[in-house]
Amino acid sequence: MIIKAVKLFENGYMLQPMAFGGEGKEGFDPKVRYRSSLQNYVIDTGSEVILVDTGMPKEFPEQVPDEKTPIFMGNKISDYVTALATAGYKPEQVTKILVTHKHGDHTGELRSFPNAKIYASRTECAADELKSFPNLVPVDFTDGPYYNFPKSQKIAEGIYYIEAKGHTTGNSLVIVEDDGLFYMIHGDVTYCDEALYANKLSVVFEDVKAARETLDRVREFISNHPTVYCSTHTPLGYENLEAKKVIDLNNPPEIIPPKEVVFKTATGKYVCSICGYVYDPTVGDPSQGIPAGTKFEDLPADWHCPRCKQGKDKFSRA
Repeated sequence: MIIKAVKLFENGYMLQPMAFGGEGKEGFDPKVRYRSSLQNYVIDTGSEVILVDTGMPKEFPEQVPDEKTPIFMGNKISDYVTALATAGYKPEQVTKILVTHKHGDHTGELRSFPNAKIYASRTECAADELKSFPNLVPVDFTDGPYYNFPKSQKIAEGIYYIEAKGHTTGNSLVIVEDDGLFYMIHGDVTYCDEALYANKLSVVFEDVKAARETLDRVREFISNHPTVYCSTHTPLGYENLEAKKVIDLNNPPEIIPPKEVVFKTATGKYVCSICGYVYDPTVGDPSQGIPAGTKFEDLPADWHCPRCKQGKDKFSRA
């Protein structure tokens, strides 16, 4: 079994209230930043090539962060298909794609794999980002419990797709068993590993009670099994993977500060940090009655992302 990271963005950051504040932001300091990136993962079983998520759409504009940007994924390294090629794989080799959840930074290039079966929870299959794909396979998690997780589906020998609700109502994670280790590819159960060690939820969820139950199960599993924690939004994801680092919740690693960011000139567009939706003032938002020509700054305070329903505070300049 070979697991590799498909690296897309690097040298970003996220603010502590965003990463830790899901159950209350009090006491968290926006001046505290953690490293951020964007990567997804590919699993090579020897007989199949299986993807876990497919990054941002190729057209996604780079963010132009400022001091208030809650999460900046970083500078773009590559589009998804090119990054997959860098990892050593072509689209026609891919047989299955396991979607952790519907957001655009996890589903952006599903369109590039028309011959692969796309697995997603039945709940998530109804989302706009997924429902149009003819190669979609709804998953009902009918294979019973996987250790302390109540519902799972076996995808291949040693590869398990597990219900993990909270971040979205149809959220899932993937565990790969190989050579005595458990590789947990979890999407966005946490945005940074520092939150895993601190036992904190991010501010991004559709069901906070379910998100808490999922994080509790994740931590319980990690406490009882040698687990390599493969995150999407922190370079610790691929660093853990490459070092085969087993997580010890009682001994968090030293925090490495993010690099300084060189701020770029904004275009007037704004991008949702959660799902990748781009607000273009030349288009407006007809779904919410916002006419073309409306600047982002002039949107009503209660305006929200038409795709993932997050508020204006989750957007950054592009």
